[in-house]
Amino acid sequence: MSDFDIKAFLKTLTQRAGVYRMFAADGELLYVGKAKNLKNRVSSYFRARGLNSKTVALVSHIHHIEVTVTASEAEALLLEQTLIKQHRPQYNILLKDDKSYPYLHLSDHPYPLLAYRRGKRRKSGRYFGPYANSTAVRETLNYLQRLFLLRNCEDSYFRNRSRPCLQYEIRRCSAPCVGHISREDYADSVRQASLFLEGKGAELLRELQQRMVEASEKLDFEQAAEYRDQIDLMRQVQEKQFVDAGQGDADVWAMIDWNNILCIHRLAFRQGRLVGSKNFYPQNQTGDNEEDFLLAFMAQFYLSDHAQEGIPKDIVVAMPSDQMQPLLEAIRISLGRKVNHSAGSRGNNRKWLHMAEENARTGAQSYLSGRQNNEQKLAQVAELLGLQTAPARIECFDISHSQGEATYASCVVFGAEGLLKERYRRFSIRDVQAGDDYAALEQAVRRHFTRMQDDLPGLLLIDGGKGQISRIHALLQEMAIDSVALFGISKGETRKSGWEFLWEAGSTTPIMPDAHNEGFRLLQWVRDEAHRFAITGHRKARAKSRGQSGLEALPGVGPKRRKELLLHFGSLKNMRSAPKEELEKVPGISKKLAEQIFTQLHGE
Repeated sequence: MSDFDIKAFLKTLTQRAGVYRMFAADGELLYVGKAKNLKNRVSSYFRARGLNSKTVALVSHIHHIEVTVTASEAEALLLEQTLIKQHRPQYNILLKDDKSYPYLHLSDHPYPLLAYRRGKRRKSGRYFGPYANSTAVRETLNYLQRLFLLRNCEDSYFRNRSRPCLQYEIRRCSAPCVGHISREDYADSVRQASLFLEGKGAELLRELQQRMVEASEKLDFEQAAEYRDQIDLMRQVQEKQFVDAGQGDADVWAMIDWNNILCIHRLAFRQGRLVGSKNFYPQNQTGDNEEDFLLAFMAQFYLSDHAQEGIPKDIVVAMPSDQMQPLLEAIRISLGRKVNHSAGSRGNNRKWLHMAEENARTGAQSYLSGRQNNEQKLAQVAELLGLQTAPARIECFDISHSQGEATYASCVVFGAEGLLKERYRRFSIRDVQAGDDYAALEQAVRRHFTRMQDDLPGLLLIDGGKGQISRIHALLQEMAIDSVALFGISKGETRKSGWEFLWEAGSTTPIMPDAHNEGFRLLQWVRDEAHRFAITGHRKARAKSRGQSGLEALPGVGPKRRKELLLHFGSLKNMRSAPKEELEKVPGISKKLAEQIFTQLHGE
């Protein structure tokens, strides 16, 4: 704690609602909080006793406090979330943006395709989701293709078909590409698929049941059997992807503290069906009580655009309504949505809340079990390598390139929590002679450790042998880093998995561990993950340079014309070998532009 006079500060502090900001001596924002009564809330941090270790750690770094008075607690909550998102203080809950949730996409086309998509919604058409479980979505898509026989091929493939593909033969598509189904009948299949994905499965079931009855009455038993099979498949999909539970539209929250492992679980119900389920494991850095902590977490979830399934009509959480009111009001002000609160005391809400609590408890237990297992493996790594203590974190580097082209280095991280993918890094290697892996590796490690000098790993693992380790050892000495254990892992002469050598800096002979050693297996696994991550970055860069750079340099050719050129020729190589007259046949390419492209391609 600095010379900050807390007593004098508290004497002047108002009892109105507002936001407080705690700063370190260097001006770093440590924590942002909101309060119904600023004086009472800030005073609670400076009690003589009863503070946990995390709160004590925060208070010890406080140099000064700034406050902003607001008209209401709801306005304070909105300001708090704005400041957290803007400054990302180290003691606040920080939810990470995840824009890669899966969707199901119906394209904007006379014969729309139904496809699995991730990320931003760049393509036109209708999107359904997002969904929390990608495996379940893919399985559901498989069933939906059997149900409605919608195509899953891209438009370029669709346009160029002259006969049905395999999907038609195995009854996954109605072959609209070759006219095996009319536009009207295909549109009806699209309508049915949309009804189902909108959560109107009951309405669709009634429609199909009626059609089955009508077909039976007309003695069209073959058609009736098809409707029967479709109904059975629909029920299978519902069982696979959703849990039926009435007609509610709600988010259900529960939090469990199990042996100091905090797990928050969220269930998302839409049209009475469970469409999302996720565990969160935040760190209670300030030692807030459970209700305040859960409220802060939900506030950031809804007010910082993390609610991927949208804002529900109801929030079900075991909490008094008066505590929830500021959050509900903040959602109304910020998002223009009225949301109700239920404590989950009866009906479906009670069942859902119990389900969420069970999931949170299971999640905390699984997390603890996994953490303990990982800690045991890290201890075995320490024993294998002769380290005095188990490394809290392993960082592994690997290099990937193709004859020196598009050289990329990767850094993957493993800790007690498992693979820490939010800490993964890729490095595009610059100003290094092609094929010089030693220099590429040195550059990546130097760049990484320069940024991370205050947060170094316990073990640095290099995918390489004696030469690579010697080079990186010299680098660490140059950077005055002596707290990091350094080892290399190489496959040796046989190049077989399980026959790897481990190299320590300065050693002339490698460690040859037992292939069944759990610590050794962990190092192999981390090395393989580093290789996967490196080669993925390399391949993307190589594909971009080979498939796009030449086209992007063409005069007068934008994204739309590039697409047409690639569809017509298939590759840049085919385009170079084509006569100028063939270029003129591409949609959007005039005679003059074709001449310019031809000249550019051939260096004339």
